[in-house]
Amino acid sequence: MKTLLYVLYGGKSVEHEISLKSAYTVMQSIDESKFDLYPIYITRSGCWFSRGKLSGKTFLPGDLILEAAEEEPAGTIGRILTELFTLEGPKVVLPILHGSNGEDGTIQGMLELLNVPYVGNGVLASALTLDKALAKEVLASGGLPQAGYRTFPYRNWSEDRDHVISLIEGNIGFPCYVKPGSLGSSIGISRCERREELEIAIEEAYRYDGKIVVEKEVRGREIQVAVMGNEYPLVSLPGEFIQDKTFFDYNAKYIDGRLSMSIPAEIPDILVNRIRQMAEQAYLALNCSGLARVDIFLDAEGALYVNEVNALPGFTAFSMYPVMWERTHGTSYSELIEKLIDYAFNRHADKQRLQYTKE
Repeated sequence: MKTLLYVLYGGKSVEHEISLKSAYTVMQSIDESKFDLYPIYITRSGCWFSRGKLSGKTFLPGDLILEAAEEEPAGTIGRILTELFTLEGPKVVLPILHGSNGEDGTIQGMLELLNVPYVGNGVLASALTLDKALAKEVLASGGLPQAGYRTFPYRNWSEDRDHVISLIEGNIGFPCYVKPGSLGSSIGISRCERREELEIAIEEAYRYDGKIVVEKEVRGREIQVAVMGNEYPLVSLPGEFIQDKTFFDYNAKYIDGRLSMSIPAEIPDILVNRIRQMAEQAYLALNCSGLARVDIFLDAEGALYVNEVNALPGFTAFSMYPVMWERTHGTSYSELIEKLIDYAFNRHADKQRLQYTKE
């Protein structure tokens, strides 16, 4: 019997378009001899729609967006769960939902209630990794080095802007980066070299979140490492994007098309080992499972700093995560998806052993 694979994509998030790009590539790679594919599109308002089982791979990226009259999200979710999730056979969910309401533990909590296996991190790890401020606190408690940073809830800014600016100038300095507290894909992030830029950047970041993180710039290289697995994770060779911009922004990641990958990154072996160990340590510290990408700064003196852990790295044609596994173990894109599905089933099976009564 084939496995029923539900791919959730789109989502109520500013990273909606990134989800479409990732989901398209993922669905093109599914082995239809092993899986019955059920794409489920989530609109920007949170409604769920599906055309049922997808047969063949002749669809185009634009076909992923389903046009339908908007309804109350609860009604559409209930309809999908009743019509699709009650089908007989082994089931697994692949949530390709970047950012809010998908990468933050929200959808993971729902899938836990449904008691269905799903690919990727659980509720806690998803919530932690998307919340940059809380993730930094956990990483710091694990002894992992990070660049200097400060966190500011919106009330600090609304009550005393000058005080926030003074704290940033005195404790972080310039250049610095201003980021929304919970978001990815470099959306809402700005690099600042002076006070005038800082004020604009803070306002921009607060558009996307009620909390911001301001970080000291580390002059050097950003190295990326792919990690996958549950209790005993595997760690890829490190890679990096070669680019001519100081700041690796949204356009550089998804639009310009001028990025080139260096995998493995040209780094001395002793640093490669340290980077891979640090990536595994960060993965475990944040209770990750399934997959994550760990980004690490390497400065000119050879010092390493964890930048962030991305619980749902992109799977687009320009994404580093799948390519790092191909260069590390020769793992193809399709094989990678199946490995991640296996991890989902293994984690789900482990949870079924838990007891929920006192007897």
